[in-house]
Amino acid sequence: MNFRKLKLKDIASEDKKSIISGPFGSDISSKFFQEIGVPVIRGNNLSNNVEIKFKDEGFAYLTENKADELNAYAIKNDLIFTAAGTIGQVGLIEEKSKYSKYVISNKQIRVRLDLEKVNPFYAYYWFSSPWVVKDIVNKNTGSTVPLINLSIIKDLEIKVPFERNYQDKIAFVLSTLDSKIELNNRINAELEAMAKTLYDYWFVQFDFPNEEGKPYKTSGGAMVWNEELKREVPEGWEVGNIEKYCSIIDCLHSKKSDLVYENENSYLLQLENIKDNGLIDLSNKYYVTQNEYKKWTTRVEVVDGDIVITNAGRVAATAQIPLNVKAGIGRNITAIRSFNINPTFLFLSFSGIDLQNQIKLNTDSGAFFTSLNVKGIKKIQLLRPNKYIEDQFEKIVFPIRRKREQNNTENQKLSELRDWLLPMLMNGQVKVV
Repeated sequence: MNFRKLKLKDIASEDKKSIISGPFGSDISSKFFQEIGVPVIRGNNLSNNVEIKFKDEGFAYLTENKADELNAYAIKNDLIFTAAGTIGQVGLIEEKSKYSKYVISNKQIRVRLDLEKVNPFYAYYWFSSPWVVKDIVNKNTGSTVPLINLSIIKDLEIKVPFERNYQDKIAFVLSTLDSKIELNNRINAELEAMAKTLYDYWFVQFDFPNEEGKPYKTSGGAMVWNEELKREVPEGWEVGNIEKYCSIIDCLHSKKSDLVYENENSYLLQLENIKDNGLIDLSNKYYVTQNEYKKWTTRVEVVDGDIVITNAGRVAATAQIPLNVKAGIGRNITAIRSFNINPTFLFLSFSGIDLQNQIKLNTDSGAFFTSLNVKGIKKIQLLRPNKYIEDQFEKIVFPIRRKREQNNTENQKLSELRDWLLPMLMNGQVKVV
């Protein structure tokens, strides 16, 4: 398959305004924002993650009149580049987008493509590839805030197959992988919501099934006041300090280690590995020498079922270690290991109202950053049902946890495959038939 090198301006539409910068900042400031209208694309709608083409939510809005006045529209199949701040971000407004038109902010550049010359997904994958992102970052013209301008964007190079339909084939392969990743993410979000809703129903509203299979509290189950939690709980349930049921383990070694790969097993979990959805992301591993690994794991090497919780940055973000993962924990992370409590029940307890309120009370808001230290974690009081109820809950939510972990692992493998295929396909080293 033969390829040719073009510039972005060569594949843009013939419209005179095919490549535009956003309006002046004063023309699109927050004083013009409305609760409904034409959505404004801002930095939060773009990402450096190639599988997230566009975050179609979290918008501010403009009136139709204001949007027409600015005339900085973006529509389906347009590319969006960040021009100020986190340069290297690229977005694609897909056919399935929620709105027919958007307005770009003052920190973006919009490119309208000639769809007869280029497949928009092919263009997106090319311009969001590591080598192009690196090139964009290296072209930074800002001194304090990273900047790129229209001239830089227009002159970005793209390698395009001579045959237009071959672009479609490459785009199809890559987008199919991303579609499967997106599907797994949706399934995981639904499974997570199911588990949290069940936890809330059983252990916040206390409508777990009683001996007759009816909702406990709604059916008149006995309740008693608990002074530690400042609310009524089912009669006979226990409230105890977290250390009665778990080991709270901080890493002993705190010296910053150099990134050195010696083997696949010597790595430390970092804050970026702990996802907001409670899963572990191992797409990036912080490798250390075997000797350093031994120092970091003097107190704990986290394994299946352990919980990790962040102490700073994204304070109190929690995740559960999946099957077949064994790692050290880096700075600003604490491990929690259950020894006489069901691990999935324990993990979901951290999303419940009782622990969330206690975490807020035990979090230190300093002058420069917020933190949750080990001392604060050790103050947590846990609500425990009787063993039968807890075991029944674990039987339901444990398979949900395993399915989410499997989907997450599959996504990481699919991402690795896509990232391997991307340069191979676009350099003609791998052919699509």
